[in-house]
Amino acid sequence: MKQPRFILSGGGTGGHIYPAIAIANELKKRFPDAAFLFVGAADKMEMKKVPQAGYQIEGLWIAGLQRKLTLQNALFPFKLFSSLLKSRSIIKAFKPDVVIGTGGFASGPLLQIATTFNIPTVIQEQNSYPGITNKILSKKAHSICVAYENLEAYFPKNKLVLTGNPVRQDLLNSDEKRTEGIAYFKLNATKKTILVLGGSLGARRINQLIEKELPFFEKQNVQIIWQCGSFYFEDYKKYNSQNVQVTAFIDRMDLVYAAADLIISRAGASSVSELALVGKPVVFIPSPNVAEDHQTKNAKAIVEKKGALLLKESELEVQFEPLFTDLLSNETLQKELSVNIKKLAKPNATLDIVNEIIKLVPTI
Repeated sequence: MKQPRFILSGGGTGGHIYPAIAIANELKKRFPDAAFLFVGAADKMEMKKVPQAGYQIEGLWIAGLQRKLTLQNALFPFKLFSSLLKSRSIIKAFKPDVVIGTGGFASGPLLQIATTFNIPTVIQEQNSYPGITNKILSKKAHSICVAYENLEAYFPKNKLVLTGNPVRQDLLNSDEKRTEGIAYFKLNATKKTILVLGGSLGARRINQLIEKELPFFEKQNVQIIWQCGSFYFEDYKKYNSQNVQVTAFIDRMDLVYAAADLIISRAGASSVSELALVGKPVVFIPSPNVAEDHQTKNAKAIVEKKGALLLKESELEVQFEPLFTDLLSNETLQKELSVNIKKLAKPNATLDIVNEIIKLVPTI
């Protein structure tokens, strides 16, 4: 039997890259001799992260439209044309059986060209509110794997499959790793641990909040693991102390989730899916600076089911301390949030997405 060939495209942030890698890893398990190629944006983090995961990647000269008049916007038509041409040559040379898009700038031109060659395409939409690129691509896509219900308003209903978002498989049993996690991060087992996550690039407003609230946390007698992001590490590393660990990036997410008692996080789609699987009490602080304000919509989908708390950036000054004081002292609320968010987890998402992809491989 001919071994299948797959192109995966997703990038810009970890939220688009890691799902694509999780899908590729599962496909590789099923087809050890399959051929894989990733396509990303030439200057984004996928150009580093994908080769680290053991896959080849090609870069396109592409970026998104800014919301204001900029040189980037003036260059956009040229970048789009260049990316369409390069996508065409990549697809002609690689001859994929299926093309999979997990979001990010590069997946638009690539999937668009794949459909002109009549190659089956799969969209993996991570958010509760889809971006414009995926809405356009959905008209010709063969299958659309989604993480939230009620997306019929944006996508053709007959193509929708509710799978959830791919997550790292090592998170599935993080409950059992608590002792290991506490030892790995050299934590005090008698104190509550607060985990602060700003996403792979960091979150300026969350970092400013934590810096301001360090005396408050000290009064609460808690310890903090503060992932401030690579952009901000130099600014905040000075706060490393006995009870505060500042880090640009966390390499063992399974252990940090296991050790944490409460989590403060952005509400990117991958983070939300991971946090549901982990089942710890969460305070979401969504980024208001993302397309269509989709992080707020992701968070609200959880909050409506009493699975998390939500604080908007505009409310932080007034509401953070009272909300957090209550959460820290309210064991009943902590338990309720944990139980409810865990009910929303989709641990088999990667397997379900790969099953959809396999249906489209001609020789299977």
